[in-house]
Amino acid sequence: MRYIPIIYIREGMILGKTLYGDNGEVLLTKKALIRPSYIKKLIALGYCGLYIIDELSEDITVMEIINEDLKIKTIKSVKNLMQPNMKKKEIQTYLKIIEKSMGDIVDEILFNKDLMVNMIDLKVASEYTFYHSVNVCVLSIVLGVALKFEKKELYLLGLSALLHDMGKIYTPNEILDKPAKLTYEEFQIIKQHSENGYRYIKENLDIDTKVYMGIYQHHEKYDGTGYPLKLKGKKISLFARIITIADVYDALISDRPYRKGVLPSEGVELIMGSSGTLFDHRLVKIFSKKIAPYPIGTCVKLSNDLIGIVVENYSSYCLRPLIKIVKTGNKLVIPYLMNLKESNYNVTITAVSDALLY
Repeated sequence: MRYIPIIYIREGMILGKTLYGDNGEVLLTKKALIRPSYIKKLIALGYCGLYIIDELSEDITVMEIINEDLKIKTIKSVKNLMQPNMKKKEIQTYLKIIEKSMGDIVDEILFNKDLMVNMIDLKVASEYTFYHSVNVCVLSIVLGVALKFEKKELYLLGLSALLHDMGKIYTPNEILDKPAKLTYEEFQIIKQHSENGYRYIKENLDIDTKVYMGIYQHHEKYDGTGYPLKLKGKKISLFARIITIADVYDALISDRPYRKGVLPSEGVELIMGSSGTLFDHRLVKIFSKKIAPYPIGTCVKLSNDLIGIVVENYSSYCLRPLIKIVKTGNKLVIPYLMNLKESNYNVTITAVSDALLY
């Protein structure tokens, strides 16, 4: 299968992954035939793109770091929890469900620990906060595994990451969803969410202090320019230093009301460019080996004018994946594999766009 931006989806294409609605309901099942009415509906829902299966990509498998059912279940649990004015008994009930899901997420990531993360998410735009929370959780645990955290520590890190934006239940929706730059006053309100989330979780969840601190400090920056305490370097908790990288990366690659998301390759580059200033340089180095800049199923153009689809990624050669070549210039060719990590291929990836195949 391969990923295609929504603007290039056409009638008759075959869906590669099941799509879910904003309440976790199935919208379209895998292998469904795309119809014009589906495309209009998916655009209205805010889908940025879809995975499809065709002759060019039927032999390409996109491996998930956690299975889709578990992800959707967790997204739904976070959504249920992030409702204002809930009674303490309701909060405790949803927290217990989330704690169970966290154990399952840790188990799956440990099982798939050798996989690089292919972070192309089929988000519903209106559900950004909940998808984002789960993505930040997964990315944080992946970093924790690379740091050789014990299983209990991974569970605590994942819980802190999953709940890092809980304080946004106190932030007005007109600020959260504003399709323009925030005013100074609005930004001051947004900045309160880390402390609000810290207090909310501390009052309702009896758990290790590391979880609270990760939530409280996830907007601190390594050079001391963050908030709310302007902490610097290793005075910022390790959980928070991990979560802030995951948080910023997923935000960068996601479409928001006020801007389009950047490509995963650009997101990785921006994180690496802030190593040692905004982010802990040691953690950025690990991050760059675990996140695929060119996710499997992505269409790329090479410096020698060849065009192909990414088939496999390598942690030690993150910018040089295995590619299935399908086109040269404007001409389709009999597909063949080119492994960029082999030294005899003196080419680089110069562009990412599914438009290259049309």
